[in-house]
Amino acid sequence: MKNRVIAEVLSQQFGLQGESVSLRPIGNGHINTTMLLKNKQRALVVQKLNTCVFPEPEQLVTNARKIEQHLARKANDGGYELAIIRHVPTVKGEYLVHFEDEVWRALEFIGGSYSEDVVDSEVKATVAANAFGQFAAALDDFDATQLHHVIPNFHNLAMRIEKFEETLRQDPQSRAALCQEEIAFCRAQFSLAQEVIDVEAQLPLRACHNDTKINNMLFCSESNNARAVIDLDTCMPGYWLYDFGDMVRTFCSPEAEDSTNLANVRVREEIFAALVKGYKGPLSASLTETEKHSFILGAKVMPFMIGLRFLTDYLDGDNYFATKHSEHNLQRAQNQFALYQDIVAKEAQLSAIISEL
Repeated sequence: MKNRVIAEVLSQQFGLQGESVSLRPIGNGHINTTMLLKNKQRALVVQKLNTCVFPEPEQLVTNARKIEQHLARKANDGGYELAIIRHVPTVKGEYLVHFEDEVWRALEFIGGSYSEDVVDSEVKATVAANAFGQFAAALDDFDATQLHHVIPNFHNLAMRIEKFEETLRQDPQSRAALCQEEIAFCRAQFSLAQEVIDVEAQLPLRACHNDTKINNMLFCSESNNARAVIDLDTCMPGYWLYDFGDMVRTFCSPEAEDSTNLANVRVREEIFAALVKGYKGPLSASLTETEKHSFILGAKVMPFMIGLRFLTDYLDGDNYFATKHSEHNLQRAQNQFALYQDIVAKEAQLSAIISEL
């Protein structure tokens, strides 16, 4: 019943009229609730924004629209060939709809496309990484300081460690006793935070996507070529090492990030090489040597940091990431730590791949 009411409200707000309006879930994001609003003439992607994660949704939309507009100008000049995900205004020209303490927005639906959760070939790894590289290259001349920090300290490992320790001290759900091995493992890796601080000091600030998961890139249904880079919610000032690292995290393991088949969680070197090749190609004119050498650090940091965040959320009672059962975040953490360990074990080999390509 509630979905029916929401469908009616949103269809009126965004000008989709008629009895045939439908609303159904799509995607599998952890944060926002994403649905397809559709009538016979038009389809829109509508999202209920998680205002706990994004307490200033206006800033989120402002950031995304600045990126959209910049990419549109690039496209007009022949400098960006991918489809651009665009916000859709209401009939009153607004970009957010407030309804019963919920905040909704609409995005244009990009048809003829599909997404992947696990990379199944070197070709797809190259295509997807190249799309993220095109996205980054198109923003090379965009002033990153224009963007709001919609999630402050999003990729700040030192802050994530502090949050972990604080949550562990409070142990609000009495779960610490259930994950002592994971807690000890995390603490043994904390020196990584100072390495990150030292490297960041040498890097140029970039406008970054900050969530380069494989399922945030759409493939064309007909050609399997890149169709669009989507989910601009976390576009903020940052460093390319994190965008590269998140691709390693989500491209290179043959298992999904919540798989419990930990024996099979590993870096596939051929997929790693494919994403390096795809990502570096569009960035060849912009990538500094220091940035290139920072990529291996990103490959280590991202699975560890996301694993730490999963573990912190598990200890805190699963308040950030959407979960399907009580052990979900713990299993995700275990998965990411297994991937991190394999990356560390293969660091010399992976660094050589980055240098050679």
